Amino acid sequence: MTVDPRIRLEELRVDALARAESAITALTQLTHDREGANDDDEHDPEGVTLSSEWSRLTGLAEAAQAELRQVEDALTRVDAGTYGVCTACGNGIPPERLEVRPFAELCVPCAERSGR
Repeated sequence: MTVDPRIRLEELRVDALARAESAITALTQLTHDREGANDDDEHDPEGVTLSSEWSRLTGLAEAAQAELRQVEDALTRVDAGTYGVCTACGNGIPPERLEVRPFAELCVPCAERSGR
């Protein structure tokens, strides 16, 4: 049984949005907690440094936001009737690829050529 791509993409959209919001909330809290602090956390052997945590949370937020953009682009293709069609060559994207990567916009040969 094949799941409607819109349903699957909407689920991925909700998940990516939640992950992005969670990371942004954590970044905001981290900034708030550290306001005015002159701690030398770079040399604190007991915990993660502020810069490490900042980098980790920023990476999580950026990855979730990138996935969210890909999902929204895929939903646009669903609405246009072009979902599952390679945006480079116009051939169909195999269902197996869409199962693994529901927001894929390229078929396997085009993805390999572009390095994606």
